[in-house]
Amino acid sequence: MRDAAINLRALPEQRDLIDQAAQLLGKNRSDFMLEAACDKAQTVLLDQVFFNLNEARFREFSALLDAPPAPNPGLDRLMAVKAPWATGA
Repeated sequence: MRDAAINLRALPEQRDLIDQAAQLLGKNRSDFMLEAACDKAQTVLLDQVFFNLNEARFREFSALLDAPPAPNPGLDRLMAVKAPWATGA
């Protein structure tokens, strides 16, 4: 049972556009909007964790991950700084 409310305001032309699309799919406005929002949310989340590479690009990517890191003097300086809470005052 759906019992969490999601409220939003829209321009009349936006509402009409959504209603027209929902009607074409045989859905009501709420079902259409909820499905569209969930589809977009899944896409955004998957874009953060999934990407597709062909075999050659995957081998190149794996080689970069397996390679030792390049020297980084700035990072070396940063890592040499003692955290204020670790100085044993």
